[in-house]
Amino acid sequence: MNKAFEFDSTESPDLFPPLVALASYCKGISGIKGAKRLIHKESNRADALVEEFGKLNIKVEVSNDYMIVNGGEVSGAKVNSHEDHRIAMALATAALGASGRVAIKDSHCIGKSYPEFFDDLKMMGVEVYE
Repeated sequence: MNKAFEFDSTESPDLFPPLVALASYCKGISGIKGAKRLIHKESNRADALVEEFGKLNIKVEVSNDYMIVNGGEVSGAKVNSHEDHRIAMALATAALGASGRVAIKDSHCIGKSYPEFFDDLKMMGVEVYE
């Protein structure tokens, strides 16, 4: 398991979803600065990350301008993309090491930025069910 980390993502808020997926597999508590910039994206990404990673057994909280991620064991669950391509890809990435199957509602939204995402996962040997 990787070590927890601190990162300032204030100037690059699109990094929050993949950083949360990474922090999910880190031992300890990771902190990501810049959470205030997540509210007005395709979804309220702060709320979406807290809610959906919570379903995967990963506690995520927002405190002031920080997102705090308690790394641990990612479990299977039914999650929702919130129609946000970056949330969907972060959930799919986190699912790669989950202890059970992860079903992502409205994962088609990934087509907005990376239409071949699931095809590329399949080419790497990941089981993808559509």
